[in-house]
Amino acid sequence: MAERKADDFLDDIEDAEAEAYAENDAEIDSEEAELDALKAERDEYRDRFMRALADAENARKRSDRDRREAEQYGGSKLSRDLLPVYDNMKRAVASVDEANREANAALIEGIELTLRELLSVFKKHGIEPITPEVGDKFDPKHHEAMFEAPVPGTNAGEIIQVSAEGFMLHDRLLRPAQVGVSSNTGG
Repeated sequence: MAERKADDFLDDIEDAEAEAYAENDAEIDSEEAELDALKAERDEYRDRFMRALADAENARKRSDRDRREAEQYGGSKLSRDLLPVYDNMKRAVASVDEANREANAALIEGIELTLRELLSVFKKHGIEPITPEVGDKFDPKHHEAMFEAPVPGTNAGEIIQVSAEGFMLHDRLLRPAQVGVSSNTGG
């Protein structure tokens, strides 16, 4: 019987060891599952962080670009509104004949000085005139054709008259030069 008790005792120990191993395996599996879950959560948070970081960087770049554009082109509406003033002053100077020029020299000089000052302010703010000449090739990116006419001695697409200068604001067209264009098919 003692031998039987010893065998039972050994069986009990083996069962206890097996049970302990099973519990240990279950605990290890549970810890591994928890570790895997934590790693997945960490990876998700890392992904969210990287996306948020990229979004913040894109927003910063967009903000910088918008600020630069506002600095460069923010005054374009005012600039467009001043162009007719320039045109009228230029027409006033051009319309004075020699007899009136001498009689109104001070007035004409004042208008010319004001016109030069206006051009200086335009240049200071990045506004450059587009001044095509008769005979230049028509460029639809910088010129607006006000009319077409067949003029002897010209080729199709040549500028035959300049009605008004155009203007660029930095690299953008503020107003195209207004021109007349030859419609001849040959010179």
